[in-house]
Amino acid sequence: MIKKLVALLGVSTILGGCSIQQSVEPARVTTGSEICIIENPDVREGFLNEFKSALSSKGVQYKVLPKGSSYVACEWTATYLARWTWDLALYMSYAEINVFHNGAPEGKALYDSTRGGANMSKFIDAETKIRELVDQLLQYETAFLLKSRSDERTFG
Repeated sequence: MIKKLVALLGVSTILGGCSIQQSVEPARVTTGSEICIIENPDVREGFLNEFKSALSSKGVQYKVLPKGSSYVACEWTATYLARWTWDLALYMSYAEINVFHNGAPEGKALYDSTRGGANMSKFIDAETKIRELVDQLLQYETAFLLKSRSDERTFG
């Protein structure tokens, strides 16, 4: 009985250590707002290029600010961090995008496969994952839509 329990705990530990996490806390950005991206030169240039491309495809205006810029440099700012790891092939093992509104945290997207171990799902296409994170992170609402929703609550 004890051997079975120890074996079960061992398998649970191994499988738990092979997890990939992804979570997104959306930022509710007003349509027409510009997002300032604070550049992170420690991250592969391709990440920033795909981040900008994802914003452009959503019709989002952006500008890139140099590393060390303040979160309050613009109404909306974004920071990013990403790492690539080698395990049979080079793959993006970690990505994080944070969005700030007037310097206060407003949204966050996180992808973390650093504990992916033998999980082959960790070998993702980085460009696709970045685009997915941006799409889930940035939720745009127009002033009309916000007004309509408040009217529904009042009169609904």
